[in-house]
Amino acid sequence: MGDVMTPAQRSRTMSHIHSKDTQIEIVLRKALWHKGYRYRKNYKALPGSPDIAIIKYKVAIFCDSEFFHGYNWDIKKQKLGHNREFWIKKIERNIERDRDTDLALLNMGWIPVHFWGHDILKRTSDCIDAIDDLIFELKLEGFDNETLLDME
Repeated sequence: MGDVMTPAQRSRTMSHIHSKDTQIEIVLRKALWHKGYRYRKNYKALPGSPDIAIIKYKVAIFCDSEFFHGYNWDIKKQKLGHNREFWIKKIERNIERDRDTDLALLNMGWIPVHFWGHDILKRTSDCIDAIDDLIFELKLEGFDNETLLDME
């Protein structure tokens, strides 16, 4: 079964999908700014250009859309109809790239954090709480490390 859209319609539809300043990114960034967090957006100095990078705490945040990053992928890929092989290959490569990026960030001392788009939109405060908790733990670790250095 072929595509239900003409090539021109499909091209127009796909051209409206943006890789930065998406609705989910803007919602999360506004909530973080309101809480007093300062960050860089689409930080190209790091692998994967995190959507939000809180440099002070070395936290790299990615706002992942469910389709392109493979939310419930094992179930969703069974339901793909149009251009199935293309989408399976593309999304599985995206999942693999996300893993590689996370490992590279960890090796650089950064903590990668991923939020699904629906979680950002429906439970923004839970996402902010998760970041608050992570930063609180990082502050404790930093404090402990400084305390240990002072004791030597």
